[in-house]
Amino acid sequence: MAKVSMEGAGQFSYQYPRLVVIVTSQARGKENAMTVAWHSPISVRPPLYGIAVTPQRSSYELILEGKEFGVNFLPFEKAELIASVGGSRGKEIDKFERFHIPKEKALKTAVPLLKDAYLAYECRLIDHKAYGDHEWLVGEILATHILEEAFTSQGVLDVARFNPALYLSGEFYITTRRETLQHLDRRVYGRR
Repeated sequence: MAKVSMEGAGQFSYQYPRLVVIVTSQARGKENAMTVAWHSPISVRPPLYGIAVTPQRSSYELILEGKEFGVNFLPFEKAELIASVGGSRGKEIDKFERFHIPKEKALKTAVPLLKDAYLAYECRLIDHKAYGDHEWLVGEILATHILEEAFTSQGVLDVARFNPALYLSGEFYITTRRETLQHLDRRVYGRR
């Protein structure tokens, strides 16, 4: 197979698929949710999580104002909800009402959490900085909510029972297949 080289990033979709989440926010009594594919853990001590958000999103304003956000990990079976949240504008509709999104109460923040999430983080905004056309928002994780049966005893997502939602780009979503799971022991593969 021939490789093609080019200057610059090419199409950003080349780096996909990516685990997709729904980020929740609130301020002034208004709640919102947005789909985010660009996110990452940053630190274990202290526990920090980052999300990339364009300043044009209404959630951006709510997060800066409320100084907190939720990160909700949903199974692939909720891909239609993820696409609906990502394809609509919070300035125009109440996404929780329109899409009948069940919520749960947070422990440490005022952000709504999604009942269907197998994992959710409550984050307090500690920093934000512009990088190109997005802003990197960094939150300290104040509380973690997990659906225990979604994880193995080692704390790994049990893909035999739960399929993570992966965004492939455009309007495409995929998930993992259990039969592709491989355990590669670091004691063996990390010492070659």
